[in-house]
Amino acid sequence: MRRIRLLVSGAAIVLMALLGTACSPEVTDGDEDATGDEDTGAAEAGDVGTITVGSANFAEQLILGNMYAIALEEAGFDVEANLNLGSREVYFPALESGELDVMPEYLGAAYGFLAEEEEEVLTEVDELRSALEEVLPEGLVLLESSEAQDQDALAVTQETADEYGLATVSDLAPVAGELVAGGPPEEETRSVGLPGLREVYDIEFADFIVTDAGGPQTVEALSSGRIDVGRVFTTSSFIDEEGFVVLEEDRDLIPGENITPIVRSEVAVAEVEEVLNGISAALTTDILIDLNARVELDNDDPDVVARDFLVEQGLIEG
Repeated sequence: MRRIRLLVSGAAIVLMALLGTACSPEVTDGDEDATGDEDTGAAEAGDVGTITVGSANFAEQLILGNMYAIALEEAGFDVEANLNLGSREVYFPALESGELDVMPEYLGAAYGFLAEEEEEVLTEVDELRSALEEVLPEGLVLLESSEAQDQDALAVTQETADEYGLATVSDLAPVAGELVAGGPPEEETRSVGLPGLREVYDIEFADFIVTDAGGPQTVEALSSGRIDVGRVFTTSSFIDEEGFVVLEEDRDLIPGENITPIVRSEVAVAEVEEVLNGISAALTTDILIDLNARVELDNDDPDVVARDFLVEQGLIEG
């Protein structure tokens, strides 16, 4: 029976406790040898050696990372899943060094991280892909982008929205000095975070508290009133569940964020591209919201959610 070797960073323990069990110790075939030929495609798979799949440290990324790892393993590749790695400051160096081979990414955020200076906010997929390809480190390639997007957003409770008359991000400018914001550590330095809010919207919060990337810590901080404004993701199931109000982004600070696999060129063989492009084609934003809800609200394991999706979409056998 083939197995995906799972590598998890020490920091993952906290997140797994919050989400339930983020990943099982190993991911195995649902059907070990149904055809009598377990090594179909092995010649091509063997050429690239072990493929290490990474992910960032929030529910959606855990789901996507597991999708990539399971689908590649089912296609006959030897796979290691190195999930929960943290932010781009962690996983882009790992991609460049060869410690990672495959990552699920978001076009606009990746471009914003890699570009020394962003001339304008791009929202169209083709424009974003072209811009990102120009700044992508040597040895990395983009595979096909999904129509599914997950963008950064600012959320407040209904009570806060009513008290301060908040409907758009611009509405924050005159009252931000009375409000405390919260989000992941990188919010303090990213161009779409606090620096961008200052430059584009003239927003300066009274304080900023580090929470997480739109996950349970941010939800708790918003709900309890410890923060007034939280950085969330638009595909988060917590938004509807908690009745949060997402402020309309009315000055084009946030770029398009189509989900796209980034792959090291030495593993970007046709068979790998076919597997990962198939996942991109099957994903939609609505599907992502539903999958996230299973992990964030129902505490289902991300690897189980990922496998169910792949089976339902006909991308692997059940």
